[in-house]
Amino acid sequence: MMSDLLAAPMLLAVFGAAVALALPGRPGVQRAVSVVSLTGIMGVAGVLMWHTHQVGPVALWLGAWAEPLGIALVADRLSSLMLFVASVVALCVLLFATGQDSDEQRRETPVSIFHPTFLLLMAGVSNAFLAGDLFNLFVGFEMLLFSSYVLLTLGGTADRIRAGTTYIIVSLLSSALFLISISSVYAATGTVNLAHLAVRLRDLTEPVQLLLEVLLIVTFAIKAAMFPLASWLPDSYPTAPAPVTAVFAGLLTKVGVYAIIRTETLLFPTSPVNDVLMVASLFTMVVGILGAIAQVEIKRMLSFTLISHIGYMVFGISLASEAGMAATIFYTAHHITIQATLFLVTGLIERRGGTSSLDGLGGLLGVAPLLAVLFFLPAMNLAGIPPLSGFIGKLGLLQAGAAAGTPLAWAVVAGGVATSLLTLIAMAKVWNRAFWGITPAEERRAARVIDIDGDGHEDDDTRPMPPLQVGATMALVVFGLGLTVFAGPLYEYTHAAATALRDGSYIAAVLPEGLR
Repeated sequence: MMSDLLAAPMLLAVFGAAVALALPGRPGVQRAVSVVSLTGIMGVAGVLMWHTHQVGPVALWLGAWAEPLGIALVADRLSSLMLFVASVVALCVLLFATGQDSDEQRRETPVSIFHPTFLLLMAGVSNAFLAGDLFNLFVGFEMLLFSSYVLLTLGGTADRIRAGTTYIIVSLLSSALFLISISSVYAATGTVNLAHLAVRLRDLTEPVQLLLEVLLIVTFAIKAAMFPLASWLPDSYPTAPAPVTAVFAGLLTKVGVYAIIRTETLLFPTSPVNDVLMVASLFTMVVGILGAIAQVEIKRMLSFTLISHIGYMVFGISLASEAGMAATIFYTAHHITIQATLFLVTGLIERRGGTSSLDGLGGLLGVAPLLAVLFFLPAMNLAGIPPLSGFIGKLGLLQAGAAAGTPLAWAVVAGGVATSLLTLIAMAKVWNRAFWGITPAEERRAARVIDIDGDGHEDDDTRPMPPLQVGATMALVVFGLGLTVFAGPLYEYTHAAATALRDGSYIAAVLPEGLR
């Protein structure tokens, strides 16, 4: 049965992690197991995308408990699309990490630790996307969070330990708040199953519903890095190795966005806090992009653009319209891909130029033209240059905002346009200084010579880019371009997903008829 496939992503990832952990002295086998596991997850997600689009949501009950007491896994168009894009990104990031030379692997991503932890992270992401109840969603978050603690501190440098400490404290606080939210929901309704909650919440008074909604939104807003709860992110992500920052930027915050989409459409379809979310989206956009422009370190700049563009997704959610939700889903899939791609490219820039600071870069266009192309395409996509997918997603969001017609919606539309232009300025800053700009110090770096050890002799500061790393990055760039080429069918898919979020099909697939 198709429902049996719902457990496969978690089982493949956990089994792969167990095999990789059991073979610490066989790095080649670890890599092969990881690639096979992620490829299997991608295949399962593709099948679920096709089935849910043709037939509708599908549910699997675990634990041999009568509904709705058991653990439910549920796939619909939204969760299947998120799982597919996440698995593609994770596979490319893994191949990028595999392409590191032996010295760098021992320092940055030691295979005995990296591969099992990376697969557990993917198990948590998969579980979060397919979770049919709040507690299982919490379990998914915790799986990806404790895996991310390990990945964030790989190498054990002072910067990474400090950043990991901040990340852990914030994550533990958000997890504690999530448990409080789940306890409150269960106390008020007697269930944590999402479909069952959608039915039982209707019987609660509006103040109680509002309290539960605010608790959940604040929890997920921390995980999604919404303003004003995003200050932890720029200090955490840039210190990690390039593959880790890429998968963090692509996936972790989007799981929080997914959770907000799911709860707001299924549990609180007539939310009274939409205006608050809209204001938060505007501040997230503007504050994030202003922070990005002020940076000279590329990874910190991208961390701030990550925060900024979360605002677009929150804006679409706050509109509470079919058009806004369709554009949000499309833009989320786009942003997972593009943001991860840019962090991988930054890893290549750091390897080829010796640093990721704009103060120490220059002339890369002449010495690494392929690297320039790999940066230029996703950078323009992030900025929303037509006809790329970033432009299509932003246009859909702005049109949905204009259709709402309220003064607040128009203010956010204006903020969205300004944010897109400022994103272009930030990307142009990187291009001008890293790829075009030449100063005397950068001329020496462009020639690949600099005095590293202070002995008065110029040493080679750069390393060649491994073909597998370039190939993995190129594959993700091509996938991002594919979102543009197939934007028409994909937008139709996301529109159908947005429609299904409110038509009751999710509840019908999960609950027996007597409980609806």
